[in-house]
Amino acid sequence: MGTFLTQLPALLGVLVGTLGTILATSLADRQRWRRSQSVRWDERRLDAYVEFAHALKESHAVALRMTAHLRPGSHSHPIDREEGLARLADSDARRTIVWENLLLLGDEPTVLAAANWRDAIWRLERLARGIVDVPDDIVAQLDAVNEARDGYYRAARRSLGVRGGSVEQSAALRQALASRTPEPAESTVRADDV
Repeated sequence: MGTFLTQLPALLGVLVGTLGTILATSLADRQRWRRSQSVRWDERRLDAYVEFAHALKESHAVALRMTAHLRPGSHSHPIDREEGLARLADSDARRTIVWENLLLLGDEPTVLAAANWRDAIWRLERLARGIVDVPDDIVAQLDAVNEARDGYYRAARRSLGVRGGSVEQSAALRQALASRTPEPAESTVRADDV
């Protein structure tokens, strides 16, 4: 019994060391798994954000081409109405599908900003489809699309933890418009065409 008592501290030390190693390994594995899951979801979130932006820009570009005749001096290449309507239908179907990914993976501020951008483009699409009359200030409507896009990218970058400052485009597009617009009163050129 005396031998056992003299070896007991060593046995307890081995036992405590083994339990400590198991615990540390378990915690490290759990942390590694959480980090892996976080990276995986961030990658999927990024894909959802990018796919949604591409789908909206596709709709936006078609709508701009369909309304080019309403904006003298526009740099958009006009498109045949029937072809434009077919393209809008295709892009609307795509946008609907990628919207679901965004709803599933996006955070609340990004989803709200995405809905705002989508709604601004819907207003332009309604004009392109001939559902609504041409507004008095079509440039303001197009500015709203650009500002909503900037809001979406701000929210998405914040959601993904992307640093690097502002990438807003609406002010630069407005300035490009001003530099090539002959007379503000007679022109409805849109900076979005730049």
